[in-house]
Amino acid sequence: MDIAYAIRKDEPTAVNNTSTEVEIALYEHWERSNRLSVMFIKTRISAGIRGSVDQHTTVRDLLKAIDEQFVTSDKALASTLIMKFCSTRLDIVRGVREHIMQIRDTAAQLNKLECDEACKVFDEISERDTVAWNVLISCYTRNGRTRDALGVFDMMQTPPYGSEPDDVTCLLLLQACANLGALEFGERLHNYILGHGYGDALNLCNSLIAMYSRCGYLDKAYQVFKSMHKKDIVSWSAMISGFATNGYGREAIDAFRDMQRLGIAPDEQTFTGVLSACSHSGLVEEGWMFLDSMSKEFGIMPNIHHYGCMVDLLGRAGLLDQAYQLIISMGVKPDATIWRTLLGACRIHGHVTLGECVIEHLIELKALEAGDYVLLLNIYSSVGDWEKVIEVRKLMKEKGIQTTPGCSTFELKGEVYEFVVDDISHPRKDEIYEMLDEIGQQLKIAGYVAEITSELHNLGAEEKETRLSYHSEKLAIAFGVLATPPGTTIRVAKNLRICVDCHNFAKLLSGVYNREVIIRDRTRFHHFREGHCSCNDYW
Repeated sequence: MDIAYAIRKDEPTAVNNTSTEVEIALYEHWERSNRLSVMFIKTRISAGIRGSVDQHTTVRDLLKAIDEQFVTSDKALASTLIMKFCSTRLDIVRGVREHIMQIRDTAAQLNKLECDEACKVFDEISERDTVAWNVLISCYTRNGRTRDALGVFDMMQTPPYGSEPDDVTCLLLLQACANLGALEFGERLHNYILGHGYGDALNLCNSLIAMYSRCGYLDKAYQVFKSMHKKDIVSWSAMISGFATNGYGREAIDAFRDMQRLGIAPDEQTFTGVLSACSHSGLVEEGWMFLDSMSKEFGIMPNIHHYGCMVDLLGRAGLLDQAYQLIISMGVKPDATIWRTLLGACRIHGHVTLGECVIEHLIELKALEAGDYVLLLNIYSSVGDWEKVIEVRKLMKEKGIQTTPGCSTFELKGEVYEFVVDDISHPRKDEIYEMLDEIGQQLKIAGYVAEITSELHNLGAEEKETRLSYHSEKLAIAFGVLATPPGTTIRVAKNLRICVDCHNFAKLLSGVYNREVIIRDRTRFHHFREGHCSCNDYW
């Protein structure tokens, strides 16, 4: 099949347009508005926060009034206040979340200001209370400016502002820490939560479990979980997902069983977590069992996410034909994500024919993205079909398709450092490269050999090895070895899947340098200890 022709014929050029929500820009609009409907809603929400209004009646009134009386820009800000109200009413958060997100999505489309412009509007606000700062944090996190969001925490407390972060501030920043892998900052937030009387807040405890899990500190996540006086289904699901992403599939299943024994019924998210655990640990039989039990035992019909976990499990296990048959026979319409999951499995196992078949399905959905081209390049390069590689690269250049560059982060003393391949931006770059060269020499003595199949260009073996030497995660690890005392755990977050060569590098380094190395890639954690990885080389 001529994949390149099919792409040229049917697929529009992939464009990565991200709508920016500028909630802070709406704050000034709110302050200038004198409409009675605005004041009514603001008053009702505030009353709800204070607990002086019946929670169920208030939410119904709010949602109805927002739909009927507010223009879109007002809806976006009203939704922010409702979220504050809902943070004190955990039993109704889920009921209004979807409605609120729909409002915000609509507002984003009608208010396409850049985040920098929103900050200018924020600077013009004369009186900035905690709610205003929270909206600024939300704006940063929604636009990928996570480090800027973390910086607000200190800024809002300093003179002349003097705004005290509240529970909503902590919720937003814990999510930012989870996304960035900023463990030290997350621990600081945890101390703030305990010191300000929020330690028993169920939603914050759940967020702490998620944050510690996504930073690879599973022991701490479990400690928070065990210390909770009250646990809901979100708590259990967060802990199960934490076990899953860190490669502890059996422990995730055990937690699921413990939850059942306590009489807590699983929900859709719980099954997503336990199926993900099966996927990351290669538990094929268990995965089929849980998928089958959803409808038969719990009356929950599997959705696209559950089937996606199962396709991922089968794909990682090399059962690609079974994965394909599941997609075409499942009870929901396949989306681009599930086809993309199978395409990733085709890349891992070098299944060219099925990979091209998956590309056809993505073309039909008009959902081909830059990452799909990269996966296709991987498939062709893994079998040495360099003509197809050249053809796809040419096509990408013609369409102006830009791929996401690999990037790794390392946190040191509360500051997050970012590295890309061949990075020269760090002030200690010379020391980092010297350290990396020294590490490379030590690892070669211990038996390290570069896995040149991880390099996708048609180059000689020596040149491939040179290119692989300076991947972003290797630079981050070298900086970790350089900047921390011997024996300190090195924690790295990677935005893409770790390649085989970097995986081998980290695994051997953990033994030679007696360091635990924890790398969070796009889908899971790798805990390297004494020359072994928690994934058992299955990822």
